[in-house]
Amino acid sequence: MARTTKASNAVQRLKERSTQGVYSMVTMADGRFYLTLSAAGAAPVAVHEPLEIDAFVSFVNGLEKQVPKKASKLDIAFEKKLQHARNQDN
Repeated sequence: MARTTKASNAVQRLKERSTQGVYSMVTMADGRFYLTLSAAGAAPVAVHEPLEIDAFVSFVNGLEKQVPKKASKLDIAFEKKLQHARNQDN
């Protein structure tokens, strides 16, 4: 179940950032996954060959441009402190 959730979450993120059409995930009986793309009025087309879970998630995450992660002022300040500490250790 968690494996399917990991894959479906990756596809959901792709749908949110995609402008091409409707992506869908297909789960095969042997536990592999593949992605389909449907344009308006057309039948779904497989985007790639079936992949294992980790390869599938990596493939899906590589499609379309990723949304930049938001960082708060505290996150930025903490990152600067970490970088400063790393520089002092070297």
